[in-house]
Amino acid sequence: MNKNQLFRKIPKMDVLLVQDAVQKMIDVYGYDSVLEILRREQERVRLEIARCTTEEQAEECTEKLIQNAEKELHKLHRPHLKKVLNGTGTILHTNLGRAPIAQMLMKDAICEVGGYSNVEYDLEQGMRGNRGVAIEKLLCEITGAEAAVIVNNNAAAVLLVLNTLAKGGEVVVSRGELVEIGGHFRIPDVMELSGARLKEVGTTNKTFLSDYELAITEETKVLLKVHTSNYRIIGFTEMVKLEELCSLYEKYRLPVVEDLGSGALIDLNQYGLPGEPVVQESLKRGADVVCFSGDKLLGGPQAGIVVGKKCYIERMCSNPFYRAMRIDKLTAAVLERTLLEYRSESRAIKNIPVLRMMTRKPMDVEQDAKRLKRMLKRAGFAAEFELRSCESQIGGGSLPLTTIPSTAIAIVPEEIRVEELEQRLRSLPLPVIGRIEKGKLLLDIRTFEMEYASDFVKSLKEAHVFSRSPMKEADKK
Repeated sequence: MNKNQLFRKIPKMDVLLVQDAVQKMIDVYGYDSVLEILRREQERVRLEIARCTTEEQAEECTEKLIQNAEKELHKLHRPHLKKVLNGTGTILHTNLGRAPIAQMLMKDAICEVGGYSNVEYDLEQGMRGNRGVAIEKLLCEITGAEAAVIVNNNAAAVLLVLNTLAKGGEVVVSRGELVEIGGHFRIPDVMELSGARLKEVGTTNKTFLSDYELAITEETKVLLKVHTSNYRIIGFTEMVKLEELCSLYEKYRLPVVEDLGSGALIDLNQYGLPGEPVVQESLKRGADVVCFSGDKLLGGPQAGIVVGKKCYIERMCSNPFYRAMRIDKLTAAVLERTLLEYRSESRAIKNIPVLRMMTRKPMDVEQDAKRLKRMLKRAGFAAEFELRSCESQIGGGSLPLTTIPSTAIAIVPEEIRVEELEQRLRSLPLPVIGRIEKGKLLLDIRTFEMEYASDFVKSLKEAHVFSRSPMKEADKK
């Protein structure tokens, strides 16, 4: 086999560029991208020929140069972010985007802000308006607060609050509430960045009102209470209640700030879930400022929401930090539509996916699981399917000890390992994320969007997911 002769068969760039298939690629992807990928493919073919043991293998590499270049271009221009089906049973799955947004709500929002919109324009007055003013009024209506302000996440909300109210001074907080809020970001770190000084009181498991009062000096600017939404301390404990802390206001005139983290707007006790602090109740109990997340129990997009007394919120709106942290028009559109559902609790429970998943009756989840199992069995896949009782969890740093009875479909493939099945499901056009337990792949139906069930079964067929042979490259796209 004369490899030098095979190397000479690799098409030169000027020959490749005039090919009809390459011209079509240039129309779609642009000249520069196509040129770069063709160069890479030429080099790859050279390396393949150098490794080949037969002339047939070498010629096949050369013949597929353009075809492989097109595949690479498709991968290069394909967005990384895509929709997935969540079969993990974790409702607020941080790695999967936390709160899912209702499809119709999202479509409406994109339609409104896809072009020009009145994001900072007052249509009635015909002049410049304030960004987010409508949402802030809506938040005040729902929570009973005097004023509100919105930034891009709750860490930013805490930073804005402390920088505005306590920069250069001290913030008193219980040692048992110095939480890590995810991604290795901790309350002390945020506080340091804000320019405020942390003053810890009490111990990890016990803090009393007297601890706070003894720590107050002329340097004290804020009394901070942080709800431990992502963990619980159980046993020999004592924590100061919010209303107790607020009783110090009359004596010292220090604002009490509560970071609720998860931020529920509906009392979940009535749906059989443990009580998570409700924003409205925190304000009624005397908190001057309350901040919370938009993409957790509220069920909206990522945002940090601050509500409370007007005198404090107005100062935050004048802080240069606010300009750097404010939300964009798409977030504003989605958040407003989510909050509008809260004007009726029944509508919110029905239309906000997070609330719907959390409050669904176990028997309804089981019926969906039975329906999907029948669809899978009718398809004749080389696998066993059975229903299994399981427990879903809230996730996302919310209600850490709470689980909800649910039903999963347990899948045991006959021709491939369960680990291979898990990987193949992740490689589908609409990826499916499950969990492996005791040699079976489980899809928890509480978090599985059943409107995509038919598409799911169809993609399993087209990609030959349960077959011993590997999935075709084309099927993975």
